[in-house]
Amino acid sequence: MPLSPASPAPDHKRYFIEKLGISERLMERCLGEALSAGGDYADLYFESVSSTSLGIDESLVKSASQGISVGCGIRVLSGERTGYAYTDDLSSDRLLRAARTAALIASGPAKEQMSGFRHSSDEPTLYPITGAAADAEIAAKLSLIQRADQAARAFDPRILQVRAGFNDELRRILVAASDGTFASDTQPLARLNVFVIARDAAGENGSGSTARGSSGGGGRVTLDFFEGPHSPEHYAREAARTAILQLGAIAAPAGEMPVVLGPGWPGVLLHEAVGHGLEADFNRKKTSAFAGLIGQQVASPKVTVVDNGRMPNRRGSINLDDEGNPTQETVLIENGILKGYLSDKLSSRLMGMPNTGSGRRESYHHIPMPRMTNTYMLAGEDAP
Repeated sequence: MPLSPASPAPDHKRYFIEKLGISERLMERCLGEALSAGGDYADLYFESVSSTSLGIDESLVKSASQGISVGCGIRVLSGERTGYAYTDDLSSDRLLRAARTAALIASGPAKEQMSGFRHSSDEPTLYPITGAAADAEIAAKLSLIQRADQAARAFDPRILQVRAGFNDELRRILVAASDGTFASDTQPLARLNVFVIARDAAGENGSGSTARGSSGGGGRVTLDFFEGPHSPEHYAREAARTAILQLGAIAAPAGEMPVVLGPGWPGVLLHEAVGHGLEADFNRKKTSAFAGLIGQQVASPKVTVVDNGRMPNRRGSINLDDEGNPTQETVLIENGILKGYLSDKLSSRLMGMPNTGSGRRESYHHIPMPRMTNTYMLAGEDAP
């Protein structure tokens, strides 16, 4: 089943301006206040997140929650100093107070004044907004995990326990900065997980061996993604199959041996072992093994590593990073040669390198840092 086509980009700014009452005039005042004690740059990061979490265990709904988080983070940069303050009260008084706090933390010689925003036209979105899972009725989401529970139990009588969960969020952001940046995005995210325990009662004492299996999927998709090849039944059967298979598995041999990397979990190994080391802040502080090695051979000539935030519907894809910059495809290692790092505004300024649109925030409570989107190794040409 093909992914839902991306819908035309909506006016994301309207949510903050009309529904939350955040006017452009107020944003300009806050940025002026943020630069009042000096500074090279200031930005406002507005965020609104609505989320749902459902869990089923022993065929009973054991957890269900919905929540909304709204707030604003205000950052001031002065050289290498960063001042940051945040508030979950979006009244003008509290926003201006947070701006003054951030200004004092990063106080220094004034180098820039606020001079209005650049309004850019919305670009096509990488993921559908209309029909996002977060907007669906909770009963439809509950039905998905109930179907997963039933399918896993029907797979084999040795399936002893089933847990299934569904989580989604709809994240709206607006970034306004002293350099004229004025950008916004709406980012849906959803995932279905299934976990099972299988037991073989053929042991001498009747207890037998146990094994576990799990499966799941999702991304920046609408609720109808979880039908056809991505249905709850598919993930449930895969989790159950894995657990049953492991009941009769033998121990893996020990020692050194050739390893062939395929799609899937090897990407997680690449993310942790290599990807984080290619983020610019670690290299600026020289705490990465890749610091100072641009242009040098750091891997086999067979290895090309790419970070790509422009893949439609993927979990790591975003139209804009959390500093209002469009994401892009960045070649990090090409044929074993280190080509560059993932950077945000601060790192690109301090290191004199291009901004790759990699500024990411955990939430409005946190400053942005250069972090990965979808990071992967290109396929090789050797036969397995």
